[in-house]
Amino acid sequence: MSQAIARAHLDRLWSRGREFLGCERAIMGGAMTWVSERNLVSAISNAGGFGVIATGSMSPALLSAEIAATAKLTDRPFGVNVITMHPELMALIEVCLDHKVGHVVLAGGLPPGAAIQRVRQGGAKAMCFAPALVIARKLVKSGADAIIIEGMEAGGHTGPVSTSVLAQEILPAIREVPVFVAGGIGRGEAILGYLEMGASGVQLGSRFVCATESIAHAKFKQAFIRASARDAVLSIQLDPRFPVIPVRALANAATKRFLEAQRAVIERVDRGELDQKAAQLEIEHFWAGALRRAVIEGDVENGSVMAGQSVGMVTDEQPTRAILEELVGQAVAALSAREASFGDAGKGA
Repeated sequence: MSQAIARAHLDRLWSRGREFLGCERAIMGGAMTWVSERNLVSAISNAGGFGVIATGSMSPALLSAEIAATAKLTDRPFGVNVITMHPELMALIEVCLDHKVGHVVLAGGLPPGAAIQRVRQGGAKAMCFAPALVIARKLVKSGADAIIIEGMEAGGHTGPVSTSVLAQEILPAIREVPVFVAGGIGRGEAILGYLEMGASGVQLGSRFVCATESIAHAKFKQAFIRASARDAVLSIQLDPRFPVIPVRALANAATKRFLEAQRAVIERVDRGELDQKAAQLEIEHFWAGALRRAVIEGDVENGSVMAGQSVGMVTDEQPTRAILEELVGQAVAALSAREASFGDAGKGA
């Protein structure tokens, strides 16, 4: 298969995703707080992918300014990721609609039906995360325009099931809307594999952290470049009385101190010095500001270096366009090599 034919075949495989997102390559940028801001988001969109702003804990006013700044850097489509637990969720959605953002990603929990409907009524497409088939079906019935499935290999807050298992469970069953696959994807061959399983596109986060356009601190980027897959570990919960939402990040001094902090809080509860609610808040507040310390200030020992297991495939700082072209090139090369091997087998027969 020639390169041109292979590229045409790839375009057919992700045509539904390309049409849905309105971009050349159905590769979404994962929304990473402090990283997925105007510079990286616009660079991904300008290079033919689909950038997504990470709202994180932004206020509506800050989000409005960020969307406007991003729009000045690109005339291509981009989306906004909003956290469903945000106290001003509906106000953030209104900001997106006011700015004519075409795609709103509802993340961080099961979105209220009212949020999905407001996105759609406002003329945008609602994209929702589904950690299981039953939830994917419920979201589709609630009006979600697309589903994103993200496995435990992903960086940041993550679920308990691997990407490959979620893909096998959900892709054959959900055909009504486009489904995008995320978590642990770092090469074009993996993208090709999920497209052939029925995905409409993919989402990658860690591969874009070390993009030239990323504002992440040089020390943060170096931590990514030096790391291997096994360095990206999940936070550990010491006591089931005090649930810890799993977060995947590079192990560092702060990771060890988090365990010590949990142990100290639990001991205080056992001595009657703290009630359970206050203890839970103390544990949750441990990481407050930790991501910013690492990403913006470069304190990669005391901050939170959130990273997916695909971090081992980040080996250098590259322009965003080069990253996307490399991923597409790997997928095309895999298609071409497969056709060549079939041809050789036929000759041998």
